[in-house]
Amino acid sequence: MTAVTRPRAACLIGWPAAHSRSPLIHHYWLRKLGIAGGYVIEAVPPEEFQDFVLRLSFRGFVGANVTLPHKERALELSTPDVRARAVGAANTLWFADGELRSTNTDIEGFINNLDACANGWDSAEEALVLGAGGSSRAVVFGLIERGIKRVHLANRTAARALALADQFGARVQPIAWEAIADVMPRAGLLVNTTSLGMRGQDALEVEVGLLPPDAVAADLVYVPLETPLLAAARARRLKTADGLGMLLHQAVRGFELWFGQRPQVTSELRALVEADLTKV
Repeated sequence: MTAVTRPRAACLIGWPAAHSRSPLIHHYWLRKLGIAGGYVIEAVPPEEFQDFVLRLSFRGFVGANVTLPHKERALELSTPDVRARAVGAANTLWFADGELRSTNTDIEGFINNLDACANGWDSAEEALVLGAGGSSRAVVFGLIERGIKRVHLANRTAARALALADQFGARVQPIAWEAIADVMPRAGLLVNTTSLGMRGQDALEVEVGLLPPDAVAADLVYVPLETPLLAAARARRLKTADGLGMLLHQAVRGFELWFGQRPQVTSELRALVEADLTKV
């Protein structure tokens, strides 16, 4: 008799997790590439996370995405690569040689989205990053890796910006939130990693007109799809990169690790997710 091979399956682990668009993205790629596989959401409370992850393969999964509040714990329960260690959080798990490994794909998601939307952005010598949370760590790591000479880091809580700068060294310069306007005329890239500008949150109050005429503006927020920051940048005809693009690009490597083929971020996929985000 011929053994029946069960289709590969991956999951998203979070608490809560029902809002995620990851299943939509991965099912699209599975269909497009003709792969028999699956991707499901697993709502796992913090007290059950360790047991779930340690029994991941027994539950039939070849890997997983990890979202809030589990990213730091996922790092501890796996063998992380240099990117996950640098960010201090893991968002992608997979098995290699029987070992559970982890990475953080927010870095390549951010960088690859910039490459797709604003070719030549890395000619900037200075960047200004707003926020000092987990997403900011991924952004700063990616900018330094790509060769940006100076990253100015502003956060409303100055101590967090200082701690992050200490982690990454002399190329990261913490600045007071009130000093943002002083740096903007020199910033070839402006990145918002905060929740400011997100629907239901306070506005992000920065003067986009202070940026150089060839600057690039990036916003990790994707609800709304066009944030006030991006709208103001586009009104000046600056190149922009939005949060939805980063969401799509960060999903690529996980899919490749789990299902063995590298998918493409296409306009069709973006339109599909946009429609889902904007429906009532």
